[in-house]
Amino acid sequence: MSRVCEISGKSVMSGNNVSHAKNRTRRKFLPNLQNVKLYSKILDAFISMRICVRSLKTVEKNGGLDNYLMKSSNRVLAPEAQAIKKTMLKAGKN
Repeated sequence: MSRVCEISGKSVMSGNNVSHAKNRTRRKFLPNLQNVKLYSKILDAFISMRICVRSLKTVEKNGGLDNYLMKSSNRVLAPEAQAIKKTMLKAGKN
C-alpha cells in the first residue's frame, strides 16, 4: 500500500536532515495518513479512504465529502477522488 492521500494525492517527499555542523543526510517526509470512513449523502453510503489529516480538515470545513468534491476541480483531486466524484454525479442525475 503506497503512502498517498486518496483525496489530494499528497505523497512522500524527500529532503535532508541538516546537523549543526551542516552535515546533510537524506530523509523522507511522510504524509500524516489516517484510515477514515466518510459518509456520502448522495451515494447514501460510507466510503473508506486513506487520507491525510490536512485533507480531512478541509473536507470537514467544506461541510462533508459531497460538498468538498463538488466544489473542487478535477485537477486538484487524486484519481481515486475523481472516480468517487464521477459516481456521485451519475447518482445525482438519476
